Amino acid sequence: MTAQHLLFELGSEELPPKTLLKLSNALLNGIVQGLNAAELTFTGSKAYATPRRLAVFIENLSTAQPDKTVEKRGPALQAAFAPDGTPSKAALGFAVSCGTTFDQLERLLTDKGEWLSYTQAIKGQATENLVPDIIRQSIAGLPIAKRMRWGSFTTEFVRPVHWAVLLYGDSVIETEILGLKTGAATQGHRFHAPQQITLTKPEDYADALYQQGRVIADLEQRKSIIREAAQKAADAVGGIAHIEDDLLEEIAALNEWPVPITGTFDPRFLELPPEVLITTMQTNQKYFPVKNADGGLLANFITFSNIESTNPKSIQQGNERVVTPRLSDAEFFWNQDRKKNLADRVESLSSVVFQESLGTVYDKTKRVQNLAKFIAGHLGADVELAERAALLAKTDLMTEMVGEFGNLQGIMGRYYALADNEPKAIALALEEQYFPKQSGSPTAGSAMGQILAIAEKIDTLAGIFAVGLIPTGDKDPYALRRAALGILRTIIENQLNINIVELTEFAAAQIKLEPSHIGSGFLKTQITMSSPDDPTTADRVIDFIFDRLKGYCLDHGYTADEFDAVITVRPAEPLDFMQRLQAVKAFRQLPEAESLAAANKRIRNILKKSESQPAASVGALLETQEKQLLQAALQSGDDIKPLLAQRDYQGTLNRLATLRNDVDAFFDHVMVMTDDLDLRANRLALLNLLSEQFLTCADISKLQS
Repeated sequence: MTAQHLLFELGSEELPPKTLLKLSNALLNGIVQGLNAAELTFTGSKAYATPRRLAVFIENLSTAQPDKTVEKRGPALQAAFAPDGTPSKAALGFAVSCGTTFDQLERLLTDKGEWLSYTQAIKGQATENLVPDIIRQSIAGLPIAKRMRWGSFTTEFVRPVHWAVLLYGDSVIETEILGLKTGAATQGHRFHAPQQITLTKPEDYADALYQQGRVIADLEQRKSIIREAAQKAADAVGGIAHIEDDLLEEIAALNEWPVPITGTFDPRFLELPPEVLITTMQTNQKYFPVKNADGGLLANFITFSNIESTNPKSIQQGNERVVTPRLSDAEFFWNQDRKKNLADRVESLSSVVFQESLGTVYDKTKRVQNLAKFIAGHLGADVELAERAALLAKTDLMTEMVGEFGNLQGIMGRYYALADNEPKAIALALEEQYFPKQSGSPTAGSAMGQILAIAEKIDTLAGIFAVGLIPTGDKDPYALRRAALGILRTIIENQLNINIVELTEFAAAQIKLEPSHIGSGFLKTQITMSSPDDPTTADRVIDFIFDRLKGYCLDHGYTADEFDAVITVRPAEPLDFMQRLQAVKAFRQLPEAESLAAANKRIRNILKKSESQPAASVGALLETQEKQLLQAALQSGDDIKPLLAQRDYQGTLNRLATLRNDVDAFFDHVMVMTDDLDLRANRLALLNLLSEQFLTCADISKLQS
């Protein structure tokens, strides 16, 4: 079967830069899935995206679907004929459904009987007939939050569209996409090359746009060019470009022909916290800040123009004029905020609603204070310091700076706390309470930061669960999954001995949902859901946390059966859980592991199914093998006590692994369910003793061979 390259390009007004890559990938995936579903083969695919276009290139796309033969099975032969030998209604109906006559039907003989059948040869459709609908369906499925209409068109898209290219080989597939007739003409750069560019072959697309249109069609290529140009521009002023991936992607999505421009600002602004300057430049202006070799900011920035100007100095000056008032605003916020201490802002938190049924941010602050005290007490940390950190935790929300730049929440708390001469431990905790900020980012590094981070997140979990707003599917508006994982990571990665069950129960007990006034004239509606004191609230949160723990463990190379072996014994401390899990993973590598896991499974089944109860303690035994096993079990019980006291679970399981030969000999020579009821009870007691010893670590019967 022959094949040709395919190119589809949709030209539009400037697309939203923050969603350009998402739209591009979704269009590519939709077309690829459509081609696969149509059984059209190809050897490669690539997406292109610029501010004014989305394009997909398909390499060596087959010219038609493969021909195929379809065999349809009809009624059984005995049901195919009436008593007089004429075709039955079922047989005639089957023929009609196949688009043929009864005499054209065949007979299919199988080992289960004989049936009417019909074999039909289906010729594959031409690719050019299938592609238009595949593209239309892919466009319809794009993740566009809000579609728009324009002019007199009834079609909808994220922005008005102006042209559509659909080339297959050297020919245009003529159809209509979003109200546009497809052709071979694309457009170049809006200013440098506004004329139409006629494409002759799909594989020439990127080169034609570059050479004739002054457009770099490949988003990843533009990112690479921008990164390299920014670093070169920073080198020229003796610095290093501060490049964050999100901004790099956004700038690439804003420019088809990126040209670097270096600007400066008044050095007095360097007295502001560097995060403030960086946020102002990145968020408001889409500039790359410039740092020195020590990481300090220089009074420079790098921006990118979508045009190769004959007077770049004017662009530089224009940007410098724009950034100055932005930085002046930040300077004003900084000076104004420091006129009032964070402690003086605590009461104002009562004017901010955290969640309608849970009260204000001030209410949350008081709960977090109690939780911080609880956690600090259990960890042997400074309780008063923890309470103070919790009291000030949310006060920077009431500052002008955080009101303007929400992403500086916590960071500004640290700066303002230091300006208020609060202890450094408290200042750092105010920032670290939000750690980890995203998947894979660091957890809080300081003791106070860890306490505050855990307290803040467990209160949110307990509160939101108490009001019934439990995450479902991909909906998680309060980011509870991230909060639960943040708690687990903070505990595990910093090796904190925290009982998550006790902590969750304490947090849930603090939630009060009774109607109360918030501010002047505001009365909460009556709460009709279950009481927060209902223990199921804590139970649900605990289960939710352990569900997240399973995902965490699987991501770190542990298997589902290893996790199940540990979760069965319900360790209350996440750190303890991980220590047991490590021991189980090491245990299963031992040569005795498979045999002992099978033996434990057999023991658990016997104990579970037995109608007889084990004796309170192991009494008289009869066979040599069971007596030997009893002595070995008693000795192992003594040996593992100090190991368990030190949480040496690997050493414990290694010691228990030495029981293998005695356990195997027992099952080879001893019948547990003997008719002698006293002897049976003693043998069950022996098995129960063995089971309990292994359950001090995990239920190894859960391990799969």
